[in-house]
Amino acid sequence: MNKALQSNTINVKNKIMDLDIPRVMGIINLTPDSFYDGGKYNIHEKGLARATQFLNEGASILDLGAYSSRPGASEITEKEELDRLIPFIEKLVKLHPEVVISVDTFRANVAENAVFAGASIINDVSGGTLDSKMFETVGRLQVPYILMHMRGTPETMQSMTDYEDLIADISAYFIFKIAELRKFGAKDIILDLGFGFAKTIDQNYKLLNHFEDFFALGLPILGAISRKSMIYRVFGSQAKDALNGTTSLNTILVMKGANIIRVHDVLEAKEVALLVDKMKENV
Repeated sequence: MNKALQSNTINVKNKIMDLDIPRVMGIINLTPDSFYDGGKYNIHEKGLARATQFLNEGASILDLGAYSSRPGASEITEKEELDRLIPFIEKLVKLHPEVVISVDTFRANVAENAVFAGASIINDVSGGTLDSKMFETVGRLQVPYILMHMRGTPETMQSMTDYEDLIADISAYFIFKIAELRKFGAKDIILDLGFGFAKTIDQNYKLLNHFEDFFALGLPILGAISRKSMIYRVFGSQAKDALNGTTSLNTILVMKGANIIRVHDVLEAKEVALLVDKMKENV
């Protein structure tokens, strides 16, 4: 594993977050149509209870999404996304003032309003391709930015899986995007390889095999495979049956050096992080 040049900290809310021990990011979908838990937490009381549960189970970050990015997801207006997201952030910050919130959006204006409401990380599945103002906004706000690899849109991405060389093409994408972000003054960048986004099942597993290759880019890496179709389609099952597979692959991600794992099931992921850390302490 080549992590010699990797940055292992990010500045969140004027505090340094150490990423040497993997952090768990809990997913809270404020949508009616997300692929696994759509409709469960779009009522604020249920979402806030889920957030409290995740924090108690050891989540370091809560990732809030108000626009489903599942394959084939339909579009919603910016106003609808803001109406779902901003009141929830305000309530969450009031309930847990120290909470670290990541906002899952590709819209610059939504990201900016979320940061003003109390979010402190921007998680953009489009890598800045769906809103030309996103990189400028990230640089101006000076918040950590999760840069994901994707092609097309959530509606079209699964038809865009042809690569000359999967690993080299994704690396080239990141090199270009990182340079663009730096031009706008972005400091803390986290990479997300985009499992399930414009990739076949076999490509996802090749990417997992080569996960540690991307540490050569010198940035923290987030692993996001929770309950995705790359797991349950192997067994011919559904997302609701994919916790065991998720835990297995999260163990691989953490052993390969993932700095953050983004999950629907925080307790199980936290146990993975602690057990792998215990193993590494006793080489």
